[in-house]
Amino acid sequence: MSGRRPPRSADDASLAPRVREDTIAAVATAPGRAAIAVVRASGADALRICGRIVEPRGGWPVPAREATRCRVHDVDDPASTIDEGLITVFPAPRSYTGETIIELGVHGGAYVPTAVLAAFVRAGARVAEPGEFTERAVLHGKLDLLRAEAIADLIDARSRSAHRIAMQQLSGALSDHLETLRTAVIQIEALLAYDVDFPSEDDGALPRRNVLVACDGTIAALDALLATVPAAILGREGATVVLAGPPNAGKSSLLNALAGEARVIVSDTPGTTRDAVDVLLEHDPWPLRLVDTAGLREGADPVERLGIEVSARWLARAHVVVACAETVESLTAAMAAISALSAAPVIGALTKFDLVAKSYEIPRMANPVVAVSATTGAGLTALLDEITKVVLVTTGGPDADTPMVTRARHRAALERARGELLTFREAWNDGALPAPVAAVHVHEAVRALDELIGAVEVDDVLARVFSTFCVGK
Repeated sequence: MSGRRPPRSADDASLAPRVREDTIAAVATAPGRAAIAVVRASGADALRICGRIVEPRGGWPVPAREATRCRVHDVDDPASTIDEGLITVFPAPRSYTGETIIELGVHGGAYVPTAVLAAFVRAGARVAEPGEFTERAVLHGKLDLLRAEAIADLIDARSRSAHRIAMQQLSGALSDHLETLRTAVIQIEALLAYDVDFPSEDDGALPRRNVLVACDGTIAALDALLATVPAAILGREGATVVLAGPPNAGKSSLLNALAGEARVIVSDTPGTTRDAVDVLLEHDPWPLRLVDTAGLREGADPVERLGIEVSARWLARAHVVVACAETVESLTAAMAAISALSAAPVIGALTKFDLVAKSYEIPRMANPVVAVSATTGAGLTALLDEITKVVLVTTGGPDADTPMVTRARHRAALERARGELLTFREAWNDGALPAPVAAVHVHEAVRALDELIGAVEVDDVLARVFSTFCVGK
């Protein structure tokens, strides 16, 4: 994956100390029993090192970007064979990292990939640190930092929504949006420079008004971007849907039925569920985090009371609560108890409806009520539709055209830029500071956006970002 070179506020030469000259290697596929594993190496010396342990069929050199059959051996014992596989060479600079990359496709399993990696190390490579391949891609201008983080988000995605958000960021939507904001802040600096350089011009007051207008527009754009944080969290973690009610009301059976698998122990004994159990359910437009909680009741034993305390904490942060009960009278009492613990909308679920006479009619209640059966599956679709309706009313749906702020690092940098601009605007509007002094706040806002995009070299930022990556990526 390659992209446009990210903007730099410092000379590219300043990055030189960060770009390592050594060659790294790692197993790029997950450990465990598998048909195929990929061992990759990247660096200026990758071809020479690989030549010490790999014999391609037909000899060296091998065609670029074409898989060629090869034999892999140890550098100290060329007659031995570790494995036979495929080698693919991606010459610099047209590679993921911008350096020459070698990829060996070998047999999977516990031993072979590890032995091949060890052969690379004995031949002169170094084992890669987490995220070091992607870090080199950033430092060589193949990716900006936001796109690099999107790759990690894509690997970690557990739902269609999280995948969609990661792909949007990987496409450069957030990077382009932030570059536009950065340009707008630099334009404010340019207007300030005009005020400093031409203070006695007849139209000096006009640029001052323009500065305020430009500043207000940029702050509004930052506010709009920061407003996407809740939706990004929802897309990654899901809307929290808590199943609550008295013991033995069918909560665990309902969660298992909605999840499509037995995730919770189901028993006729009241108080079986002692701790909260959560399941991420794939759903559109947002995934749903279903949480089964301990039954709410008075006079519980000490262990069960601990479970009820956990239930109360989940109820306090729920997006939606599904009150479960077998009868209307019990459901009414459950809703009253839940309302005292949660401000979230409540949906009633009359469980075990397969045991109720078919002529039974659900009375009208203040909250929506759905009759369900975990045994027959009746009402499950209607309950999910009701949950979706409530979630969309309280949180809204995803906006495909608006890039989202997906990480705490992004949010912190944007809030810092916004704070600097607000401080500048107040000082500029009041005339409290001369232009050269007020401009310091604008410059700091630019720097915050530079660090966010990765346009300046900040070692601790890079270390934090790439420490969360898997080895080999």
